[in-house]
Amino acid sequence: MAAKDTVGTYGEQVAVMHLLQRGFVVLDRNWRCELGEIDIVARDGDCLVVVEVKTRRSVRFGPPTEAVTPAKLARLRRLTARWITESGLHPPRVRIDVVAVLPQRSGAAKVDHVRAVA
Repeated sequence: MAAKDTVGTYGEQVAVMHLLQRGFVVLDRNWRCELGEIDIVARDGDCLVVVEVKTRRSVRFGPPTEAVTPAKLARLRRLTARWITESGLHPPRVRIDVVAVLPQRSGAAKVDHVRAVA
């Protein structure tokens, strides 16, 4: 497995634990279709939450949240609509969150959870 994949997998595991600790229910992980991939689909109360996880080893090239561009958000909206259609669920509310993970040399990773980015 490439180093980038290892970092990404680690970040997704940290993000899932972060969400579970805050009472989210994880419904799906790494869901794919021809439009792309959703990292995490979760429920926060009655709200369906699509979570984009961004992990970087450092902030040398900016914080992980900067990697979520308007084009990425547009793709996530399309993916969210497809996931909802295929799941058959009819959530009263839907939002897209970003969980940014920054591993530390020692101790727990830094996690920045930005809610309702789109």
